[in-house]
Amino acid sequence: MSSFRRLIGYLGNYRGLVTLAIVSNVLTALFTVVSIPLFAPFLEILFDQTKAVASAPEQLKSFADFQQFAGFHITNWISDYGRETALAYVCGLILLSFLLKNLFRYLALFFMAPVRSGIIRDLRNALYGHLLSLPLAYFTEERKGNLLSRITSDVQEVESSILNVLEAIFREPLIIVGSLAFMILVSPQLTLFVFGLMIFTGVVIGGIGKRLKRSSGEVQEKLGEIVSRTEESLGGLRIIKSFRAEAFQAGQFAQLNNDYRRKLVRLLWRRDLSSPLTEFLGIATVALLLWYGSRQVFSGALEAGTFMSFIFAFYMVIDPAKKFSKAWYDVQKGMGAMQRVESVLDTPNPMLAAVAAGPVGAAAGAPPRPPEGGRRVAPPTPEGGEQGKSGIVFRGVGFRYTENGPLVLEDIDLALPPGKVLALVGASGGGKSTIADLLPRFYDPTAGQILLHGRDLRDYDLPTLRSHFGIVSQEAILFNDSIYNNIVFGLPGITAARVEAAARIANAHDFIAASPQGYHTNIGDRGAKLSGGQRQRLTIARAILRDPEVLILDEATSALDSESERLVQDALQKLMAGRTALVIAHRLSTIQAADEIVVLEQGRIVERGTHAELLHRGGVYGKLVELQGV
Repeated sequence: MSSFRRLIGYLGNYRGLVTLAIVSNVLTALFTVVSIPLFAPFLEILFDQTKAVASAPEQLKSFADFQQFAGFHITNWISDYGRETALAYVCGLILLSFLLKNLFRYLALFFMAPVRSGIIRDLRNALYGHLLSLPLAYFTEERKGNLLSRITSDVQEVESSILNVLEAIFREPLIIVGSLAFMILVSPQLTLFVFGLMIFTGVVIGGIGKRLKRSSGEVQEKLGEIVSRTEESLGGLRIIKSFRAEAFQAGQFAQLNNDYRRKLVRLLWRRDLSSPLTEFLGIATVALLLWYGSRQVFSGALEAGTFMSFIFAFYMVIDPAKKFSKAWYDVQKGMGAMQRVESVLDTPNPMLAAVAAGPVGAAAGAPPRPPEGGRRVAPPTPEGGEQGKSGIVFRGVGFRYTENGPLVLEDIDLALPPGKVLALVGASGGGKSTIADLLPRFYDPTAGQILLHGRDLRDYDLPTLRSHFGIVSQEAILFNDSIYNNIVFGLPGITAARVEAAARIANAHDFIAASPQGYHTNIGDRGAKLSGGQRQRLTIARAILRDPEVLILDEATSALDSESERLVQDALQKLMAGRTALVIAHRLSTIQAADEIVVLEQGRIVERGTHAELLHRGGVYGKLVELQGV
């Protein structure tokens, strides 16, 4: 029940509305229970079985006092106005009680509607915010479609299965308790007689409810797989069509969809069993009650009108019990979805917990090992002072993506002084992009440490740390929004003049001005309405506007044609002017002017130096240059 308690905890944000809803539910239950004894005098007047009552009690301390009070007034009504008018008065009281009951029932629903929708909004916001805060390593293990399913269908299931029945959870127990109290006052024996079967009904319903919760979790898992498969297929349509794999993909989806259907049918069978089962047990109880109660009426132990009121009270227990049992089924069904949501919400964020406590692992004290098959290449000391006091420094950094996975980086020592350009080159899989990802702490090193201005990156809070960096990657990440909003992207207080200035530096202003709505033109999903070069220049404009201290350029021109590359390269040169930059490049012609070039192989540094020094050495870098014909 911890999931349910957590969900109920969200009610604290809506105390006023919840209080009004609870008061309305209490009044609904009150007028429901009050209507029950009104049927006894109605039946007694109708069948002319009213007994004359000479006086009213001074206080109403028991059900007998209430009967005497009602009998006294009914006697006076019959005496003064006749049976028909007295019957009309009783009918009016019954009508008034039901009017008030239904009025407060509607008010309870009215007050709970914004509470239900508000809790779902809060839950989605919490889930989305937590997903954005989790490190990239989490998303390498989770399927994107499964996460999309949790924030859409799972959260919606929580609303329809749990929050939609909160009124029943608050109201029906009160009606049941009030009706049972009346039944006990009328006849403890009859109440005890039917109570045993009600316990039996509860046990049966509870057993089915547990199975329903388990089945619901399986159904939501399958639905998550369907969403994930659909998302993957839509993202890979070009490959599916080019390999003529439409039938294959459709077959796999159909099999997955059929598995979902089978599990859903079983879930619906169990859910739909609740109402007929509860109704049958209720009718069986009523039949036994009629048989047993009529014997008490025949023996004179119970008045006929009182017995009919007892039956009505029992009906008022059965109907709320049916609603409550259905609500319980729905809650059990929704708990499976809520637990899937919680599995994301409760995922810890190691980035928030990580606090630097000095060098880690192999970096603590001993000098790193040299790379296999060669000498260790020592990093230079930054200009102007002791190593590590300014700029960026890697000290014995090692990294694995998983605890038992292979080493992606080993014994990395780098120094990137302020205002200098450091280029990383090497074959794919050598660790270049991993080094770039460690700087803004998309991941943390598993050994060694990284310093920014003499402080371990883990000593910075994440927003402050990441404000130092601007990233332009090979894939231009843009959003289905206007050009203006994609350039500004989260920066407050930016003027249109600054946006235009950034676009001019990035060689983007001309094509933006030629767009149908200028800077307010929508660029489509992931910038689909733009060319590759245009998309890349927008990301450069975004980086220029951020005015970062350190630039990370991850193969920013490798996917462009010659003309686009020329424009983008020119924009990058403007962006890099006077800044510290870490550049990853496959095209070696773009990094010849770097202050230092570091060559990586299988996660280790094998060469370092300027373009001229590395060419003169004739090693790995020289072979790469020769292959590219630079």
